[in-house]
Amino acid sequence: MTAAFYQNKDTFLVAVDCIIIGFRDNDLQILISRRPIEPFRGGWSLMGGFVNAQENIPEAAKRVVGEFTGIEDIYLEQVGAYGDIDRDVERVISVAYYALVDIEKFDTSLAEKHDAHWVKITLLPELVFDHNKMVRDTIKLLQQRAAVRPIGFNLLGDLFTLPTLQSLYESIYQETIDKRNFRKKLLTMDILEKLEEKDKSSSKRGAFYYNYNKEKYDQLIEQGLHFSL
Repeated sequence: MTAAFYQNKDTFLVAVDCIIIGFRDNDLQILISRRPIEPFRGGWSLMGGFVNAQENIPEAAKRVVGEFTGIEDIYLEQVGAYGDIDRDVERVISVAYYALVDIEKFDTSLAEKHDAHWVKITLLPELVFDHNKMVRDTIKLLQQRAAVRPIGFNLLGDLFTLPTLQSLYESIYQETIDKRNFRKKLLTMDILEKLEEKDKSSSKRGAFYYNYNKEKYDQLIEQGLHFSL
């Protein structure tokens, strides 16, 4: 009975497309590549692949990110499913995920292998299929999440300055943030640790380095308090 129920149903291909986001030069950047096959051969594409029979969808997304970046430590979240009938030459339903990575951990040897490039989100070209929509949906979701969760720290290394942190959130929200209010909110939450070392690359006075203390954030949650920007 069960086998007969499924026998006459249509079957589809299932893929994952990954919006891989890094932060460099005070801008969010997305990893894109030249599509190697038709249709749209040579067009700009997100990183993607088909879901294998023996893996679940999040596992497929994590695999794809690893294959294209060499990075295993990522923040991964589903954006949505995209299944317009004519979105590809075959009936392909794609589940989009965004991944936040520390761009300094990127395996540059993979860039040449996959013809991949980091592109500023504000300079993103026209992408194949419905990939531009996936990116737009990602930015909306990322802005919502960043306001209530400290996910932005996934885009930074262990050490960062407050000016760098502000530039990161300004890039996420795509608007200027008031410096005084931003720092006050962050420092009041007591989830940052100030170090003695300074970054003097942009000025003689320099800016103190900080790091993010996840243990303090977890304690904050246990106390019923929440991250808020």
